[in-house]
This record gives sequence, structure tokens and C-alpha cells, in this order.
Amino acid sequence: MKSQRQNPTTSPSKRARAIKRPGVMNRLETRYSEHLQALQDSGEILRFDYEPEKFNLGPKTYYTPDFRVVTTEGYIEFHECKGFWRQSGRIKIKVASDLHPMYKWIAVQWKNKSWVFEPIGKY
Repeated sequence: MKSQRQNPTTSPSKRARAIKRPGVMNRLETRYSEHLQALQDSGEILRFDYEPEKFNLGPKTYYTPDFRVVTTEGYIEFHECKGFWRQSGRIKIKVASDLHPMYKWIAVQWKNKSWVFEPIGKY
């Protein structure tokens, strides 16, 4: 009988990546869309859209922010929801903010039962 050996490159502490289907929200994005809907209903924002744009960051590198939010003043913000930030995700939103400084870029996380907002870039 063969002995079962663990793959030394796979650690149990590593997080598995969920399969992301374009146009389909995960649980965190759904929760955040409900928050944005409440802001829209109360008149605090004009509108929001899920994954409305895809930005070219370089050769064969693209970034699709989770939400485009239009403020009551008419400004456009892009919000990226993450339960856990990988380095590649941080790099992409930072590069997008550098290439498109006319927009406000915001990293969003759900921590301690509330939304935490981190502005990205120079806005």
C-alpha cells in the first residue's frame, strides 16, 4: 500500500482562491451592494454599478473594480471589496489609481461588524 505524502509546497495555512465568475457577486460584494443600495435610497449617493468597467493596466494585465459609485456631487469613485488583501490586488488598485487619478479609489473591508474604507492613491 502506498503511503500518502503531503505536497510540501501546499501549506494548510494558505488560503484557497475562490473561482471568480464575471458579473456574479460573492457574499461580501452582495453585502456591500446592500449597503450601497441603502445609501442610494437615502440620497447619499446617486447610483452604483457592479463591475461596470475593465481597466488595462499594461500588457496582458487588466483590473475590474467591484463597484463604480457616483456621488451626489457627480464624482466617480471605484470601490474594491476584499475580505483579505493579497499583494497582487493591492498592486492592481494602486496602479489603476496612478493611471486614472481623476477617479477616487477606495479599498473596502468588512471588519468588526462594520465597513472600513481605505482611500488609495493621491485623491
